[in-house]
This record gives sequence, C-alpha cells and structure tokens, in this order.
Amino acid sequence: SLYTRRCLTDDPSWSLVTVPPLTELCLQHIAQNFEKNPILNHLLPEHQKKVVDRLSTSLPLTVTANTVSHESYWKRCCLERWQVCDVSNYGDSWKQMFFERHLENILEFFIPNTTDPKQVLELIPLCKDYVRKLEIHQFLPPLWVDLKEETNDFFDREDDAELDEVYMHHYNLKDLITALPHLEALHLIYGVKSCGMNFEWNLFNFTELDCSNLAAAVKMGRHLKVFKLTRSKVDDDKIKLLARSLQHHPCLLELDLSHNLIRDHGAQALGKLISQSRLETLNLCNNQICHLGAQALAQGLAESSTLISLNLRLNFLGDKGGEAIGHALLTNTSLKSLHLGSNNLSEPTAAVFSQVLAQNKTLTSINFSCNHLRLHGGKQLLEGLANNKTLSELDLRHAEVDQETDFLIHKIVWANREAARLGSLQHSTTEPL
Repeated sequence: SLYTRRCLTDDPSWSLVTVPPLTELCLQHIAQNFEKNPILNHLLPEHQKKVVDRLSTSLPLTVTANTVSHESYWKRCCLERWQVCDVSNYGDSWKQMFFERHLENILEFFIPNTTDPKQVLELIPLCKDYVRKLEIHQFLPPLWVDLKEETNDFFDREDDAELDEVYMHHYNLKDLITALPHLEALHLIYGVKSCGMNFEWNLFNFTELDCSNLAAAVKMGRHLKVFKLTRSKVDDDKIKLLARSLQHHPCLLELDLSHNLIRDHGAQALGKLISQSRLETLNLCNNQICHLGAQALAQGLAESSTLISLNLRLNFLGDKGGEAIGHALLTNTSLKSLHLGSNNLSEPTAAVFSQVLAQNKTLTSINFSCNHLRLHGGKQLLEGLANNKTLSELDLRHAEVDQETDFLIHKIVWANREAARLGSLQHSTTEPL
C-alpha cells in the first residue's frame, strides 16, 4: 500500500542546513575574544588565516603588533585608514607601511610640552622591528603664546628674542632613532604644513637646540644610509655641527640638504665630509654657495673615491666655482652625475669642462641648463666630446648654445647612450644563468 507523508511547517523558508563544524565555532570564538586571549601562534597555518580574516582592524596595537604577521590583515588596516596606499614604497610590506605611517603621523602632530611622550615611547617596542624609513614633513613647536603674553610686562624685545629660541624647540628624535635598529632612511622638514591664516615665521625655526639634538640622533643611527634635511632654514653654523657628527658615520651613503641657507663656510665643512666619508650622493640644490664654497667642495671631490652624484643646482658658483669643480674632475674617477644648472656659469667654465670631457672616463651625466655658455662655450664642449664615449646625458637647455652646436652635441651623446644600452643588453645575455 502507498503511504503519503505530509510535512507542515510554520516557516516556509526553513531548510535543512549543516551544523557548523566544531572547528569553525572554535575559530570564531578565538577571533571574537582575541584581545583577551591572542593565541594565534598555537593554531595550524590554515586556521590562523581564518582567524586573521575575522579580526577587527580596531584591535589595540599592543595585541596585534607582535602577534599578527599576516599581510592580509595589515593591508586591511592600511586601506581603511589611508586613501592612497602604494606598498611598493615600503618594500612591498603592508605591515611596514602601517607602522611607518602610523609613527610618522604621531611625530608630525606631536606638540612638545603638551603631547604625552608615552605616545611615542610605548609605540617603540611595537614598531621597532618594522620601521625602516621615516618621512616627517612637519614638526610642531610648543604652545607658548600664552606664556609670552603673561611675561610681556617683564621682558623687553631682546628678551623676547631669547624666549622665541627657548620655546621654539621641537621633538627630540634621539631616543627614538637609537631604539629603531633597522632604520635606514630619514627625511625631515622642520616646518608646519597648512598653517593657513596662522602663519608666522617662527613656526619654521630650526633652533640650535634642535640641531644639537638632531646631530646626536643621526650619529647614533648607526644603520642610517639616507639622511635628508630639506626646507628647514639650515645655515652654516648648523651644518658644521651636523657635518661633524656625520664625518665618521659607518653607513651613510646619501645626504640631501637641498632648499636651505648653506653658504661658503657650510660648504667647506661639507667638502671635508666628502673627503672623509663614504658618501655616494650629495644634494645641495637651492642654497647660497658661492665660489669659495665651490672650491672647498672641489677639493673634497678631488680626494673622494666614493661620491657618485653631486647636485649644485640653483647656487651662486660663478665661473671661479665652476672651474674649480671642473679641475677636480680631471683627477676624480668616481663621479657619474653632476648638476650645475642655474649657477651663472659662462665660457671659462665650458673651457675647463672641454678638457674634462676629453679626459674623464667616468662621468655619464652633466647638467648645464639655465647658464650662459653661449656660442663659444657650446663649441668648446663639442670639441671636448669629439672622442668621448661615456657621457650619455648633457643638458644644455636655456644655456644660450646655438642650435647647430646643440644638435651636434645631442647626436654624440645619443650615440654614447645607445652604445651603453646595447652593451648592457649584450652583457645581460652573456651572463651565466
């Protein structure tokens, strides 16, 4: 006989669903209680990933910093916090990006005598293994306006100037840099971004105390390879102090001091630094170096065996300075790139560099843009290039060189560049796999 079975249910959407495995329930519980009991390292790799994918990005760094190493978690943290995230600038590591940018953010908004120093000190053990580069584009001064108003009746204008100096110091980086064992690159700007209608010149002071603190800090950063201090009104006295602290640095390869107030005395200290250090790149663009400073740099260049790139664009070298640099390159065998744009150079400098181009076998790039080499200077450079096989870039834009000479120079330089390219291709195909 046939039996008919009828099922009546109160929920028309009801269906038989498999009960979640106990493993899934356990992993869900671990993720929900991770802050109290972060046992990630005790799980199997496949279970770790499932827990990490469920973790909140708002968990305290004290819990996640040294426990969670999965890049997927730190990628979520970065993308939720910042609109632009180019991980290629951070060694393709999302965790490195997060901690470097997090630390930079704290330092850029740190107000001396107001912000609790624990904000930085407590972060050090959490980030020290992941920070390799810091780019701090502003330093805030202390809040001192009220103090000055209170003491206005007791100080004259001279005392006010002293007060400005005392109360305009910035965050001291020494403790931080000494505690970051993997820090290789440091870029600092002592100024304030987006100050708007609150603009005051004293917001951009790089004080003597700042300088002495920074000199001690970079000296202690024994693994520092790149140091940039730009747009910070660094003058001769301050650069002398910094140069002394960097003179015997074991690792420093690149120094960028562009857009500052360095004059001849500061350049003399840097010339000594070039000759006694392992520097490969020096950028002094947009300073106030004249011919005496250029002569000191030239002396250092003549004695250096490591400097590869020198940028002196937007200074005041004149022909005395240009000639000195040129004479140094008659003996120097390390420099590959030289920028002398906008230095009021003319035919005497071109005459010396004609000899340089004929003799030097190392230089691959020279920039003479925005100078006054004129017709005769261009022809002298062309003569020097007659047998040159190494120079692959010579910038003569706005150097007042006539069109025909510029074309012939470009033809030689282009041929050298193509020969170098073909040589490198041939070298790469003959290398053993």
